[in-house]
Amino acid sequence: MSRPPLPPFDADTAAAKVRMAEDAWNGRSPEQVALAYTADSRWRNRAEIFEGRDRIVAFLTRKWALELDYRLIKELWAFGSDRIAVRFAYEYRDDRGSWFRAYGNENWEFAADGLMRRRIASINDLPIAEVERLFRWPLGPRPEDHPGLSALGL
Repeated sequence: MSRPPLPPFDADTAAAKVRMAEDAWNGRSPEQVALAYTADSRWRNRAEIFEGRDRIVAFLTRKWALELDYRLIKELWAFGSDRIAVRFAYEYRDDRGSWFRAYGNENWEFAADGLMRRRIASINDLPIAEVERLFRWPLGPRPEDHPGLSALGL
């Protein structure tokens, strides 16, 4: 199985890879998202370090059970032949109705087949008021005409 676009990346293929990842994560299907990673993919997400698709599914299932009304925007930061750096922000609410905007950076490394073999994420949460929300599209992928992070000043 391969997951185009494949490395080596150029500006267009790296940007396409980032948007595909954003769309998949906004779909909030752990099983579907996990298919973009190698079977032995290694992750560091905040303080959690783990390996493998089954652990990715478990992590994302747990994540989206706690981070309700999740909406994400990713933006390409830099790229190399088989690596992409991304900055992102997402908004969610907890089960008490409190809203947050999480800001972060990810470093991705890809296998030749286009599957991600390594993901390193650093993330910070900022409590926000409901009126401060900027990501208000219906749940699912961000509409093409919705501004990205730079356009929103984030």
